[in-house]
Amino acid sequence: MATNRHFFNRKLHSLLGVIPVGGFLILHLYTNFLASYGKERFTAQVKIMESIPFLIIVEVVFIFLPLLYHAIYGLYIALQAKHNVMNYGYFRNVLFFLQRATGILTLIFISWHVWQTRVQIAIGNVQPEGFYDLMVGVFQMPGMIAVYVIGLLAATFHFSNGLWSFLVSWGITVGPRSQRISTYACLGFFVILSYLGLMAMFAFINPVEIAAVING
Repeated sequence: MATNRHFFNRKLHSLLGVIPVGGFLILHLYTNFLASYGKERFTAQVKIMESIPFLIIVEVVFIFLPLLYHAIYGLYIALQAKHNVMNYGYFRNVLFFLQRATGILTLIFISWHVWQTRVQIAIGNVQPEGFYDLMVGVFQMPGMIAVYVIGLLAATFHFSNGLWSFLVSWGITVGPRSQRISTYACLGFFVILSYLGLMAMFAFINPVEIAAVING
């Protein structure tokens, strides 16, 4: 019985990390990337997101609760994890370690980021129209650029590499060749997501310069 429960929890943990949580990460990075096109474009997208009916319920049910489960069970897995040098080589074991480490870093970063941004909007300290200026102000704070770079790369790596594990655990990539191909694909996905996030960061740090480059 305990084995079946653990199997179910692992499957649910993997699934939630990809579909609701990972999907939201992609949407979030895309929304922030729009800051590269200027304040108006970014603010328009934020208003669209804020206009979703029953937004709080949607966020709690489809983002925060899945994220909470994924984080708590992920910490349990990280504490129980052992390297598997018999089935996987050095490179995959390095990624295995990084997956656990970036999971912890991502959890800390997301907690801080949500408090710094989403909570401030929810309690009325910031209006959607002022979210762009809020982020510009965040990156004027000492050390915030380094914090966000580390947090961003941790989150994008954790999701991209976790996608590889998802494909394996759900029986989508079962052979060595398919797993090798998915490794390259997931690493490429990591680069793309990181690019979107870093461009968004630079847009908030140097809004005029980045907008000029993007818009030609």
